[in-house]
Amino acid sequence: MTIPVIIPAYEPDEKLLGLLDELNKAQLSPIIVVNDGSEGEEYDEIFRGVAERGAKLLTHAVNMGKGRALKTAFNYCLNEYEDLLGVITADSDGQHTTGDIRKCMDELIKACAHEKALDRYNDSVEEACNGEVLILGVRDFNESGIPARSVFGNKTTSRVMKLLLGLSISDTQTGLRGISVPFMKYLLTEKGERFEFETNMLIATKELGIKIVEVPIKTIYLEENKSSHFNPILDSIRIYAVFVKFLLSSLSSSVVDIVMFSIFCGMLRNVPVAIGYVMLATIMARIISAIYNFLINYKVVFKGKGSKGKAALRYLILAICIMLLSGGLVTFFTGLFPMVPEFVVKIPVDCVLFLLSFVVQREIVYK
Repeated sequence: MTIPVIIPAYEPDEKLLGLLDELNKAQLSPIIVVNDGSEGEEYDEIFRGVAERGAKLLTHAVNMGKGRALKTAFNYCLNEYEDLLGVITADSDGQHTTGDIRKCMDELIKACAHEKALDRYNDSVEEACNGEVLILGVRDFNESGIPARSVFGNKTTSRVMKLLLGLSISDTQTGLRGISVPFMKYLLTEKGERFEFETNMLIATKELGIKIVEVPIKTIYLEENKSSHFNPILDSIRIYAVFVKFLLSSLSSSVVDIVMFSIFCGMLRNVPVAIGYVMLATIMARIISAIYNFLINYKVVFKGKGSKGKAALRYLILAICIMLLSGGLVTFFTGLFPMVPEFVVKIPVDCVLFLLSFVVQREIVYK
């Protein structure tokens, strides 16, 4: 079984050569290094050292991003090694030890090197991914001496992942990963060319039902992680862009709902209604916004592939429950605070219900 170690590298320093020496000493091979468009004599010298140490060097003519570098290496390995079991990806900046790389490799072997897993390699990619795993080498961000931007970035992304996707991942930005052959094939067509590709990889495990196995590793940050090319602002925007579609759908639906609610309240305020004008306005506005929201969520957000009719029925039941909760709570609080406009009360109420609605839609309505 062949399990290459893939190392994407953009403008690396001597730490890359030190890692290669350690990998050779530990007899972990083959090693695939991707020069992601590094320019300059100092980097040419580094990559000559890479070749001298027996690693396979793949080169991008220009900087194309970590995601593209990983895809380039995946494609090479899939074509080059007939007995490929999977790959281990590691960073070039000295954060990953050979001991931790071996630990992740052992977990990958444990998950994939058995008869059933090998038989699935001949199935379709989607079928083959079922039951497979993604190995993550995870760091402990509660330790002292870790750069604040790394602690903040990882913990924030972990919380967002848990809230929006239901994925409990303690280190979302780790570059030390073990990836099986079927998942590699799928990832060749996954969106993302830069750091957001690693986030998209995590999201794909949810969509494909792939189990994530976390392996504790050493938390190493050299020179305050100055050699990292991760921009905490620009690359966080790229990463969180994958969540924008979740928020835009609900926000735009909320705008439609609030506008229609305000219009109906103005129309019905002086009209005697048995259930109260607030509740009636809530029902009428929610019918309009619910139809809009369902169509956007089904086609764009959750990309429903099952029966639209069944999804619509589940959504209808959810919408009715949320609608009744919204109307009841707004009626209750406007009674407590009669001087506060109804739409002002409605905004915080619906923000809380939005979170509840998202979780139910993700786990039950669209699955």
